[in-house]
Amino acid sequence: EVQLVESGGGSVQSGGSLRLSCAASGFTYSSACMGWFRQTPGKEREGVVIMDTAGRTSAADSVKGRFTISQDSAKNTLYLQMNSLKPEDTAMYYCAAGPAQRVCSQDRNDYTTWGQGTQVTVSS
Repeated sequence: EVQLVESGGGSVQSGGSLRLSCAASGFTYSSACMGWFRQTPGKEREGVVIMDTAGRTSAADSVKGRFTISQDSAKNTLYLQMNSLKPEDTAMYYCAAGPAQRVCSQDRNDYTTWGQGTQVTVSS
C-alpha cells in the first residue's frame, strides 16, 4: 500500500522556520513526481514546491528563496524546509506523489497519493 505521512507542523512567529517531513511507504521517491502543497479554508490546494525524479525542483513564486524541498533516499523521506515564514504561509500542508513525468507540474490533479496534512500557523 502506498502511503505518505507528514509531520513537523506547528505554530511559529513571523520570520521563524519550520521543517516538515513526509515519510513514504510502498514506493520510492526516485520513481515519482513529489510535491508539497498547501490549502487554506475556501481556497484551492496550491503547489508550493515540487521535485522530479532527477532531483530538480520548482517552487511557487510566493516561496522562492524561502522554502526548500529535499529528500533522504535512505529514509525514503521528503522534507520541506521553510524559512522566513510569513502569516500568509499559514495553511494545511500536504505532501503528494504522482506518476513520474518528463516534467513534474504543480497541478494538484497530476498527483495521485496524498498525506493526511499537517497544519502550519504563522503569527505576526
